[in-house]
Amino acid sequence: MAKTKIKPDIKTETVPKLDTRWNVLVLNDPINYQQYVILAFMTVLRVDRTVAQKLMMAVHNDGRAIVWSGDREPAEMVALELQQWHLQAQLEKDA
Repeated sequence: MAKTKIKPDIKTETVPKLDTRWNVLVLNDPINYQQYVILAFMTVLRVDRTVAQKLMMAVHNDGRAIVWSGDREPAEMVALELQQWHLQAQLEKDA
């Protein structure tokens, strides 16, 4: 007797896009001094003083600003590091 081979019915699902970008937002707060926020941006984001000052002013004037954008895991690390500097940082999926 010959064994019959049965083909399994394989259904594929849609795979989520891996290229989704994530934004790190920093919210304005009345607690941290502007120079402290500049120092935090320079240290965490590894940007020069001019860029850090522009980011700080965007946060100060608009109430919030995107300070970093990229893949999810590095974005989580950047947000966590900014939170360790006592800044109000959040993640947001890029539109």
